[in-house]
Amino acid sequence: MKPLFVLLGTFVISLLVIKLFTKTFDYPLSGRIAMAVMLVFTAIGHFAFTKGMTMMLPDFIPFKTEIIYLTAIIEVIAALGLVIPSFRVWTGWALILFFILLLPGNVKAAIQHIDYQTGTFDGNGPNYLWFRIPLQILFIAWTYASAIKF
Repeated sequence: MKPLFVLLGTFVISLLVIKLFTKTFDYPLSGRIAMAVMLVFTAIGHFAFTKGMTMMLPDFIPFKTEIIYLTAIIEVIAALGLVIPSFRVWTGWALILFFILLLPGNVKAAIQHIDYQTGTFDGNGPNYLWFRIPLQILFIAWTYASAIKF
């Protein structure tokens, strides 16, 4: 839920700041800035909640902690790529793939009631997917609309 608030709040703020300086609303740029800020926010979560996030990975995957750190670095790099015009489209496609690849971890967390913040098995459970899956779809659509389409 917090990443959604960060995304929407940053979008509104950046939209208004850009309007103030350029006298025009630049929705795609504001969208990319908002997604970049959200990605940095979620990357911080990878370092703060590493144990719980490693629990979301399938058992057969080795080096879970390193993968969680790597995905945080990928999110920061993607945040930078979204705001650098020459990397915008490529980053957008890579980010869409990234969001798709994250979904199984969220499904596992819901099925096993994983609370990634506490690293315990008392999370929200499968009902969480009613929020998380549409949220992933929103992130994908947002990325496409702000980084690829325009």
